[in-house]
Amino acid sequence: MSLRPWRDIVRRPSRQIMVGKVPVGGDAPVSVQTMTNTPTTDVRATVDQIRRCEEVGVDIVRVSVPDVESAVALKQIVRAAKVPIVADIHFHYKRALEAADAGAACLRINPGNIGSSARVAEVVRAAKANGCSIRIGVNGGSLERDLLEKYGEPCPDALVESAMDHIKLLQDHDFHEYKVAVKASDLFLAVAAYQQLAERVDCPLHLGITEAGGLIGGTVKSSIGMGSLLWFGIGDTIRVSLSAEPEEEVRVGYEILKALGIRTRGVRVVSCPSCARQGFDVIRTVEALEARLSHIATPLSLSVLGCVVNGPGEARETDIGLTGGGAGKHMVYLSGITDHTVQDEGMVDHIVRLVEAKAAEIEAAEAALEAIAAAEAGGVVHAAE
Repeated sequence: MSLRPWRDIVRRPSRQIMVGKVPVGGDAPVSVQTMTNTPTTDVRATVDQIRRCEEVGVDIVRVSVPDVESAVALKQIVRAAKVPIVADIHFHYKRALEAADAGAACLRINPGNIGSSARVAEVVRAAKANGCSIRIGVNGGSLERDLLEKYGEPCPDALVESAMDHIKLLQDHDFHEYKVAVKASDLFLAVAAYQQLAERVDCPLHLGITEAGGLIGGTVKSSIGMGSLLWFGIGDTIRVSLSAEPEEEVRVGYEILKALGIRTRGVRVVSCPSCARQGFDVIRTVEALEARLSHIATPLSLSVLGCVVNGPGEARETDIGLTGGGAGKHMVYLSGITDHTVQDEGMVDHIVRLVEAKAAEIEAAEAALEAIAAAEAGGVVHAAE
């Protein structure tokens, strides 16, 4: 148990699979996914979009493969991407075969809509031959007709039964490198379905509240739904489904993980909503700092508070703190300790320089530790020889 047990999250045990070079499940970090929205046949536009997602830390990217031309383009996209590519396949099993041959790291399919058992077997053979994993994607909006007739409407039992049916199709062909999603736009339905499925299977689970909405509404729904599941240890990889650009999905995904302390990337900003006591324009300052610091991947924390009511207390818990004072003179804290003051003019530039210096300091310390560990490992090998 940690010093702060109320923060502890006990993760659901699951077996681990590989999506390209990214481990999913087991003790691997919860990975962040997104999906391109450019025409897959437009290789340049799709790769450019993947690049923007890579810059903000995406782990895995999904790409639609609806036709032969897209499957041909996928080969170039896979070659250009730095992250594993998941091929999104619906109905046409031949697209799955082509995508596997094109280098996709994972095939997103519903085995039940691929066709006969013989076709599923072909897809499995292609996946095995090319080292692909498979994501079974069950969705409340596209449940099988017989399940809708059985249950009357999409419900947790229906989603889970669909998932179990699809899992059996893969297991019948001795394929076990799969992860499963039971998504719904109704966050209550999705959460209940994931909770039920988590108790019945040991495979990794891919979380999502599908068709969540626009940037603000979709972020709220996804945070409530996926945040609830992650808080209780359920979930091995996530995708925030927004009517927004894919890189925004990635940013929101990381913010959800950062808020839960599951995974950190970049600067975690603690800031107040501002009020009449503020010594500087908190809202505009935070907006400027978030934009100026978006390039930093090293995890560290920054508090920005407008006055001394909560400012010193929050600063004690962050790497760098800024608290508003009177007459345009504000207090700066380093590692929780009062250090110096800064004036309004040049304040944002000053904080950016401090954060960049702190990030460089952390990176240098980590590099030194890695060098020591490598040297010690080398010494052990030589001693054994």
